[in-house]
Amino acid sequence: MSVTIDRLDPVADREAWNRYVERSAHTHPFYYADALTLQAEATGTKLHPLAGFKGQEVVGLFPIFEYAKGPVSGVFSPAPYSWVCYLGPALCNVSKLKQRKADRRTNAFLEGCLDWIDDELSPMYTKFDAATIDDVRPFTWNGYDVEPEYTYVVDLEGTSEDLLNRFSSDARSNVRQADEYEGAYTIEEGGIENIEQIIEQVRARYESQGRSFQLSTEFVNGLYEQLPEGSIRPYVCRVDGSFQGGILVVESETTRYRWQGGVKPEADIDLAINDLLDWTVMRDGLEAGLERYDLVGAGVPSINRYKAKFNPRLETHYTVTAGTFGLDLLIDRYRKSQ
Repeated sequence: MSVTIDRLDPVADREAWNRYVERSAHTHPFYYADALTLQAEATGTKLHPLAGFKGQEVVGLFPIFEYAKGPVSGVFSPAPYSWVCYLGPALCNVSKLKQRKADRRTNAFLEGCLDWIDDELSPMYTKFDAATIDDVRPFTWNGYDVEPEYTYVVDLEGTSEDLLNRFSSDARSNVRQADEYEGAYTIEEGGIENIEQIIEQVRARYESQGRSFQLSTEFVNGLYEQLPEGSIRPYVCRVDGSFQGGILVVESETTRYRWQGGVKPEADIDLAINDLLDWTVMRDGLEAGLERYDLVGAGVPSINRYKAKFNPRLETHYTVTAGTFGLDLLIDRYRKSQ
């Protein structure tokens, strides 16, 4: 099967790229052209939006970011330092294909992209997410290392009471007991003015642990302003009118993603603020007709214990790498973005 790989222009082909994004069942707001451009600008990388075509039909999208410093070069998706959850290749128009044809199309698209990367960029190191595709065999067949990653997903189904009843007993109790404090706290979807509060709270938490946090307010503000309305939703908790915590939610047609936030408040407050934030995000998503709440990550035992209280199911996706692991500068740069 012949699949042609084209590098689209992020500006001139913006509308066409966005149409392709909307045709895929596996994309989310970070795939939009404006989000990719903002990501490249924020990380000092060069964007290459690759699209695969069988004739005039688009079969897949693969936005990649080239990073070069002196003799060191790497290709990533998402870009290092972006803190973007999930990117990598996304397939289009394959759901109705029989397995044999879907296999051939997936393999032709991915192999075509990998050949383009080798021929045009010749990176010393590559690292991709493969979170939106199930078939990662073409990567292994082409000599890439594939490692599993994990996340927790809550299915948003039934009534809000059904959803709450599936939580652990302590989570249910935390939500229901909060009614006793009615009027003392509020949790609501905020606006662009709340983004910096959430990001700075996360930054302070990382710095207290001796870790760096490179996500910039300007990048997230740009996403909020340029992506379709509702793509970025800042949820905020206030107690007696004072900001105490928040979560930046990314929303696709079917899924809410717990992107950033949910930091344990420093103030001694007799409220389970993060339980209430997550509950509100899930309840609102359920009422809006969404299907899933992705808690974005299930790889840290201490954090897993918190996320597991919402009775999620475990999902697997993959990280794909190739190249020389002795490139300390490049590897360390990418490591700090995770």
